Amino acid sequence: MRAYFRVGVIGAFLFFVYLIIFMTGWWREEKPRQKHVTNQEAMNRKLDRIQESLNKLANLLEKPEKKSSPEELSPNENQKEPKKAAQKLYPNSELFVKWGDGLSEEQQKEAEALFQIYGYNAFLSNQIALNRELPDMRDPRCLKKKYPSALPSVSVVLIYVNEALSVIKRAVRSVITNTPQRLLREIILVDDHSTYNNLGKPVEDYIVEIHKERPGLVKRVWHTSPMGLSQARISGWEHATGDVVAILDAHIEATRGWAEPLLAQIKADRTVVVSPVFEKLHFDDLHVQRHMSFAQGFDWALWCMYEFFKPNWNDVDESQPQKSPSLMGIFAADRGFLGEIGGLDGGMTVYGGENVELGIRAWLCGGSVEVVPCSRVAHIERAHKPYAPDLNPSMRRNALRLAEIWLDEYKKNVFIAWNVPLKDHGIDIGDVSKRKNLREKLECKPFSWYLENVYPSLEQWDDILGYGVLQNSLVKQQCVDQGDVPGSIPVLYDCHLEEPQKCFYNTEGEIIIGGLRSHKYSRNRCLVDPGSGSIPTLHECNTARLNQLHMNWDFRQVSWEQWEPWEPWEPWELWEPWEPWELWERWELWEPWEPWEPWELWEPWEPWEPWELWEPWEPWELWEPWEPWERWERWELWEPWERCQRFLSVI
Repeated sequence: MRAYFRVGVIGAFLFFVYLIIFMTGWWREEKPRQKHVTNQEAMNRKLDRIQESLNKLANLLEKPEKKSSPEELSPNENQKEPKKAAQKLYPNSELFVKWGDGLSEEQQKEAEALFQIYGYNAFLSNQIALNRELPDMRDPRCLKKKYPSALPSVSVVLIYVNEALSVIKRAVRSVITNTPQRLLREIILVDDHSTYNNLGKPVEDYIVEIHKERPGLVKRVWHTSPMGLSQARISGWEHATGDVVAILDAHIEATRGWAEPLLAQIKADRTVVVSPVFEKLHFDDLHVQRHMSFAQGFDWALWCMYEFFKPNWNDVDESQPQKSPSLMGIFAADRGFLGEIGGLDGGMTVYGGENVELGIRAWLCGGSVEVVPCSRVAHIERAHKPYAPDLNPSMRRNALRLAEIWLDEYKKNVFIAWNVPLKDHGIDIGDVSKRKNLREKLECKPFSWYLENVYPSLEQWDDILGYGVLQNSLVKQQCVDQGDVPGSIPVLYDCHLEEPQKCFYNTEGEIIIGGLRSHKYSRNRCLVDPGSGSIPTLHECNTARLNQLHMNWDFRQVSWEQWEPWEPWEPWELWEPWEPWELWERWELWEPWEPWEPWELWEPWEPWEPWELWEPWEPWELWEPWEPWERWERWELWEPWERCQRFLSVI
């Protein structure tokens, strides 16, 4: 009704305007007929324009107002309901934290299933163009550099096991697109015994497709059984024919101008092993993030880590290559020189350590390692490694092997870092005689030279006397734990023998809890008597020394148990026949019985339980008047805060 009323008002208004115009013209003096007609036409045109404007206004006014009643809000029968957003099926999945809005439930299921298989977003990878071009993230100074025209040729090795097919294809295409044809000798795909059907014939078909444009460019090497990353790299090197071999993972994308800076460095010095800078490809949305240029180092467990370049190695021009203590797994080297220094260690198994071993060997045996900032390769960082859910066993084994061959007297630091005894640890590291003979043949430098000249920021740990965990002798299966971090109160926690419970005792009598840091710039936390109360606390060791806090613990080691070489073994089986909570002897403080059996000290009880030794007291009465949290030991040789248990291993 409101709309009709408005139309009526508008019509009356128009009629009134027309009437005024007509009357104005009637009172005018009579003009010649021709001029009157002209004026009449002009007036009609004006009226038409007025009418058009008023019609537009009427149309706007005729639009219905926004309804507010429930009846008016209900959809019309002919009106389509808006599409509802699909329910999020995996709210706790790492894949869907930042990605996945708008996917149907079926798409979510497919994406999550592929994510669990590969550790990255293979669902999205399958939809991205194989020849996509990543943004150029090089330093502007890199774009101005000129490289020699006569650079060495390169064989690019891509290694994989059970990789997503689209990821492999994109890696191959990126290498072809971003490597000058005159420099790219070949691409070698090394399959370490993949078990997925889509990595058989589909890969061969893709190679045939590439050979239509570049005949013979791609080779494929397939292992008949799993041999590990190190052996896969060795296979690629053995099949390479280029002057330089570049060994990469298959979950990478080469970027524009990646090859020339590496090849130019090797042309200038064939003994240098070079690494590009890794751009980060996020595992969820596969977008690339620029990464700063860092040196590549390691800790005493031989896990890879980034390091700042040494100040005296840095130049004003940060686009220049920089020296690096080690490698992270993607590298290029003169194929002949790599063979001369022993290639890669084929004795390394599954995963880990082989890249650190090559970096150390290059430095000790006549070469060097550099990171080249103008060469950048995008690398997918997996959320998890499906092919090796637990990397620790293989990494520990490879680390001990490396230590035995190359680290001389500093090999003990690797054993300390992994919390295993120096001898009879029961871990098979394989035959090391050939690699030791190679070291002698090449007349390689001692590892002490490496620490002094290449990696001086590594702590040498010369003052460590013992390492292990601190065991509570009253509450079985309880160990001293660093507790919440941040926080400074150690706690008793179920023994798991991992980093938060690792303890170290040094020549100053300091007890370090929560792991021992590998680098001089890192901070350890020491057990301290706060001087008030009875609960020890944890403080940063250097700060505690400066403040002269009570942090020197005085106790004597009466005996220690050697780790028997059982195979296979679990950490808690190492000190048989005692149970896990009895790893450190409790009863050897009452000489002069020597030798003696535990049950002979307090005859006539046979057999005995710990609480029977001091009858008639109950366990909680043995050390009165101390509170329960002060029971660090069964013996009262030191102040309550000094009663700590014995260490697993003694150096």
